[in-house]
Amino acid sequence: MWIAVDAMGGDKAPGEVVLGAVEAVREFKNNILLVGKKKQVLKELERYQYPSERIEVVDAESVVSMDDHPTVVFKSKRLSSIAKCVELVKNKVASAFVSAGNSGAVMAASVMHLKRLDGVARPAIGAILPTKKNPVVVVDAGANVDCKPGYLLQFGIMGTAYMKNALKVINPKVGLLSNGEEAGKGNELTRKAFDLLAKSDLNFIGNVEGREVFQGKCDVLVCDGFSGNILLKSSEGAAEAIGYFLKKEMTRSLWYKIGYLFNKPAFKRLKTKIGYEYFGGAPLLGIKGIGIIGHGRSKAEAVKNSIRVAAELIKNRMNTLIETEIQKYMLKGQSGV
Repeated sequence: MWIAVDAMGGDKAPGEVVLGAVEAVREFKNNILLVGKKKQVLKELERYQYPSERIEVVDAESVVSMDDHPTVVFKSKRLSSIAKCVELVKNKVASAFVSAGNSGAVMAASVMHLKRLDGVARPAIGAILPTKKNPVVVVDAGANVDCKPGYLLQFGIMGTAYMKNALKVINPKVGLLSNGEEAGKGNELTRKAFDLLAKSDLNFIGNVEGREVFQGKCDVLVCDGFSGNILLKSSEGAAEAIGYFLKKEMTRSLWYKIGYLFNKPAFKRLKTKIGYEYFGGAPLLGIKGIGIIGHGRSKAEAVKNSIRVAAELIKNRMNTLIETEIQKYMLKGQSGV
């Protein structure tokens, strides 16, 4: 089993991406295809010792920047590292791909080359957020900014399949992101989606307000990609701000500094629990293949864990479960599309 990793994707590429791949090989015994500008990738690999038979470098002529329009992957940058990663999965050379690059380009390349699973109307990004209880997967976290009610039902189906597969939640609770708990709350999209979710066989618990997300009220949070991405970025910003304020207060006096030193292990554990580095990237749900989209600022730890997540989803045959669930709802006339 080989996993294609976009060595040029993200703000810290290729250095941190290559290090993350090396750490994944050492810790998880994965086989990695590092896709990128060959000379740069090989130069980074020279820094480390690793089982050479487990890492191969695949040359890519160009790189998709964060500012590029997503369609460049099948127009002007067909030989980019993102496009090549997706093609390696399409041609069954790799079983999955990981990229911390331009998420729109990853999405476009995946839909164009890998296609959608049978019955899936729109692939979606499933991002994991920590809560007071168990993690929640937010679907969609940014792939589809304009949605129909039926898409949101399918996001709930795919998110449920993912939580059963990845985190072994037996009967995931599905919530719909809205501005109030009552059934009549929300805009036209959420109200219609509410009706579809309520009539489905999902374990739907109703609307979930933004403040309730981190209470662990549900296991799957359904929303359109516009709202989901704002939720995701806002929570990241809030976590960073809290960390900044905490650090600033801890340096106000000598006693605070001493207290910080004694509590440093606790702060490190806290960072592990709330940081995207631990959860790795977000799976692109609904495509014919396993694709993981990493955070643009991913360092080695996040890359390593993205590779781990990809390997787990391959092993557990996540796409088979999603396709089975979608087909089941279609047969019952409940697919919403």
